[in-house]
Amino acid sequence: MTMQQAYDFRDESDALATVLEGRSEAEWNRPTLFKDWTANDVIRHLHHWNRAADLTLTDPDGFQDLLREFRERQAAVGRGAAEAAMVGGLGGQALLDDWRGFYHPMAERWAAVDPRRRVPWVGPDMSARSSITARLMETWSHGQAIFDLFRVEREEHDRIRNVVVLGVNTFGWTWAVREREAPGPMPHLKLTAPSGAVWEYGEDDGENRIEGPAVAFAQVVAQTRNVADTGLRVTGPVAAEWMANAQCFAGPPETPPPPGARHPARA
Repeated sequence: MTMQQAYDFRDESDALATVLEGRSEAEWNRPTLFKDWTANDVIRHLHHWNRAADLTLTDPDGFQDLLREFRERQAAVGRGAAEAAMVGGLGGQALLDDWRGFYHPMAERWAAVDPRRRVPWVGPDMSARSSITARLMETWSHGQAIFDLFRVEREEHDRIRNVVVLGVNTFGWTWAVREREAPGPMPHLKLTAPSGAVWEYGEDDGENRIEGPAVAFAQVVAQTRNVADTGLRVTGPVAAEWMANAQCFAGPPETPPPPGARHPARA
């Protein structure tokens, strides 16, 4: 059995690495539209949490040790400096090489794992499939800020379905994280994949539906774009509220970017 999500994670990481290859130190330190993070900040974040996720598979006790160390550093110096320290202070091309040199063998390890195997995480434990899918989503979503920064249009692939499914599965989470109950069942989704295939999810109640590019839906649930900056057609009150607050990732409630705030034209 091969867990395809692990190879999708590798391929998404490779796509991002290509954009960064050969960039100057100044380019690595330019702020993106995502909270002014630089490319160094983004790759340090991905690299640190890739290493943490990999330890949940290879050394669960080591994962707990790493988590304690990170929390201590974060309390002392803040998130960004803590993540930089956790990856040895690397930046630029050296960081790129170290990150890429890690995620390739990591993907091979995860591809061979039973997708149902449980692994620990910062919050509740999860399946191996969910864990590596989360790493793919993080790579794809944080990578968007780098593609935007360098005005590179990403060539999307049908592996984006991993993020779409994560968005579908976290419909209820959008309200639960705000200590509310969803106002109704998940709206009907009719999404067009990069290949042209049509993906549909949920029952059609005739009132609430979301139609358009699958990539646009993924951008909204991962909060890399405001729904107003996408080609999604949103109909019905539940669909509108979902797309205004969607959050497919764990952690406290996050406010999506306002219209235009993370539009590539502003990069």
